[in-house]
This record gives sequence, C-alpha cells and structure tokens, in this order.
Amino acid sequence: MRVLTRDKRFYTTLAHLMLVIVLQNVIAYSVNMADNIMLGAYSQEALSGAATVNQIQFLLQQLTMAVGDSLVVLGSQYWATHRTEPIRRLTGIALFVGLLLGGLVFALTSLCPRAILSLFTTDETILQEGLAYLSLIRFTYPLYVLSTVLMACLRCVETVSISFGISLTSLVVDVIINYTLIFGRFGFPSLGIRGAAVGTLTARTLELVIVLCYLVFRDKKIRLFSSNPWKGCLQYRKDYWQVLWPSFLSQLLWGLATPIQTGILGHLSADAIAANSVSTTLFQYLKVITVGEASASAILVGRTVGEGDEDKVKEYSRSLQLLYLIIALVLGIALFLIRIPLLSIYTLNDSARQMANQILILLCFVIVGMAYQMPTGVGIVKGGGDVKFMMYLNLISTWVIVMPLSFAAAFWWKLPVVAVVFCLNCDQIFKCVPVAIRANRYKWIHHLTRE
Repeated sequence: MRVLTRDKRFYTTLAHLMLVIVLQNVIAYSVNMADNIMLGAYSQEALSGAATVNQIQFLLQQLTMAVGDSLVVLGSQYWATHRTEPIRRLTGIALFVGLLLGGLVFALTSLCPRAILSLFTTDETILQEGLAYLSLIRFTYPLYVLSTVLMACLRCVETVSISFGISLTSLVVDVIINYTLIFGRFGFPSLGIRGAAVGTLTARTLELVIVLCYLVFRDKKIRLFSSNPWKGCLQYRKDYWQVLWPSFLSQLLWGLATPIQTGILGHLSADAIAANSVSTTLFQYLKVITVGEASASAILVGRTVGEGDEDKVKEYSRSLQLLYLIIALVLGIALFLIRIPLLSIYTLNDSARQMANQILILLCFVIVGMAYQMPTGVGIVKGGGDVKFMMYLNLISTWVIVMPLSFAAAFWWKLPVVAVVFCLNCDQIFKCVPVAIRANRYKWIHHLTRE
C-alpha cells in the first residue's frame, strides 16, 4: 500500500489548483486589508464603522461559501465523466438559492439598517459611519453571491485561473478608487467611508461582469447558457438540497460563533485586543493556504470519486494527508521564525508586545493542527461526498466544547489572555483525531451522481 501516489496527473492537477486558489484567496484577503489600512489612516471612526458593517459581509460570505461548495461537491463528480448538462442544471439551482440569500440580506439591510448595526455597536458616531457605508455596500450583496456561485460553477470543471484574474483585477480597482475617493486625490472630493463603499461596489460589479463575459464568450467546457440552466429537474433539486443543508447549517453556526469569540477577547483588556489583532493578521494570511488546500482537494477528490475508481480515491487520500502534514509543519515553523520581525513593525507597549509574542507562539501549534484537519475534513471527507460529518463535528466542537470552555476561562476562571486564546482555538488541534479516523476508514466515499 503506497503512502504517496506515483500518478503524475495527481501532482500536476493539485499543484495548479492549489497555486491558483491560494493566490486568489491571498488577494481577496488583501482587499480587506487594504480597505482597513486606508480607512484606519483616514479616521478611527470610519474604520470602526466599516468593521461593523463587515460583520454582515462575513456572515453572508460563510453562507455563500456553502452554496458554492455544495455545487462543487456535486458538479465535480459529474465532470469526471464530462457530463455538463447536470452541472448546468445544478448551477441554475445554486444561482436561484444564491439570489434568494443575497436578496434577503439586501432587503433586511435596506428596511432596518440601524437595528441591524445596533446589534454590533451602540456608539452613535460609529453607527453613523456604518450607516453611510451600508447605504452603498448593501447593493454589493446580490452581486457578490452571483459572482461566487458562477466561479464555483467554473471550479466544477477545473477552470480556476479566471477566478485569480478576477480577484487581482478587483484588488487593483478597489485600491485605486479607495485611495482616490477616501482621501480626495487627483481632484476628486474626499468622501471618507463613502469613498470606500464606492470602491467596493465598483469592484463587485466588475467581478460579475467579467465572469459573465467569460462564461458567454470564452468558456468551452460547460457552456452554461447553451440551454436554460433554470429548467431544473426535481431530482437535481433534491440532490442539491441534501448536500446544501448540512453545509449551510455548519457555516451559519460557525459564522455566528466567530464574532462571539472575538467579543470574548474584547472584554478582557485593551492590550489583549491589540495583541490578538496583531497576531491574527499574519495567521489569517497563512490560513488562506489551508483554505486553498481544501478547495483544490475537494475538486480533485470529487472528480476521482465520480470516475468510480475507489482504489485511486484511497491512494489520493493518503497522499493528500501526508502532503497536508508536511505543509502544516512548514507553516508552523515559518510563523515561529517571522513572529519577531512581524512584531517589530507595530507600535505596541511592552505588555501588549509580550502578549502578542506569546499568542503567536501558541498559533504556531494551532496552524499545524488546522493545516491538517481543515483540508482533510473539507477537502477529502466532504469533497468525497460525506457532507454531514463536518457539520456534526463543527457543531459539537464549537458550541459544546469551545464556546463554554472559552467563557469559563475568560469570565469564571479568570485565566491569562494566552490561555483564553488557546481555549478559543483548541478545536483546531483536537479535531485532528476524529478527522483522521474518519478519513482513513473511507466511509466518506459517496457517489452522488445520477445516471
């Protein structure tokens, strides 16, 4: 039994998918970073207002990811036999679900924007900035959902380079418009936070236009509009729903838990907030590598399951897990080595600096666990057709273990900040055990396609 496959196609396909998807994720994260840096340079109130509105975007992003990933799980298995008609039908169903989701968020943020933002802050100055930002940003929600679903459709047939190009274009456009309109450069008025909203809205519109133009004029694989994609078969709707609801529920619960976990640290001390903010900035950049691994693996594993060769699926699974462990160790060592140079670029007091250093050392171990269990659980197990396992695991680990443990550590036991951070992230380590057991029993190989 080989640990590493000798199939050259495995390595070339995985390397291409991972490289493009990781770069796309890094660029997408850089868009948010650029917005934060420029708004932070403009005013603290503007930065806080945008951060408040971005809580809505974060939750929408998680739910949209479930819609797109469910399409990839099913579509990649059909692509194994080059059956594109089911992919077109499934894409039509996913677009309909996405429009409902984006339209619902748009309607809620249009009808009761103050009530929604008041859930995140009671500061009137921040609320006013957030309302000004939301008045334009709300139009991006349906655009974002549609673009994401269409790019997921292309990922089903292993077309990923266009997503990288779209993300890069979005970054350039967003940064240029933000710089021009936030600060009033090149003769334009200074619009502050509204300028940032104009930049984001323009970038989202451009993303949708580019992906639509590609599907209409350049795509030769899927030919999405060669037939009516909204003429869905009832059986395809049932299949999509069976894959969607566990992912949707899992992403919803995780999306709700994240701001609560951030709020736990926010109630400890100003030094804790600053130290955690600095530490997680680099950690998030490394995290996108694991997300790229998971996305690339889901496409590769789903296609291989669709081909019907279970021996090859198992061989690929073992090879992927070994590669995950190697990458995990590299990421952990890299984070440890660059933590001091990273901290040197920030202006922190001695207490916050020491705390940030301790958190970064802790995150070196966390990233090792995350870089194995996330791509194994999402890329292999879920990508192979077992969509419920990760839902149950995340539900139990987050809401039964991590949340109560973190509350107790912070407010009952009054543990040090580093210990609280460990409690907030401990699931990234202990989930490795059930994920490894599930992955290596191969009960996750589910054929989801229809004849």
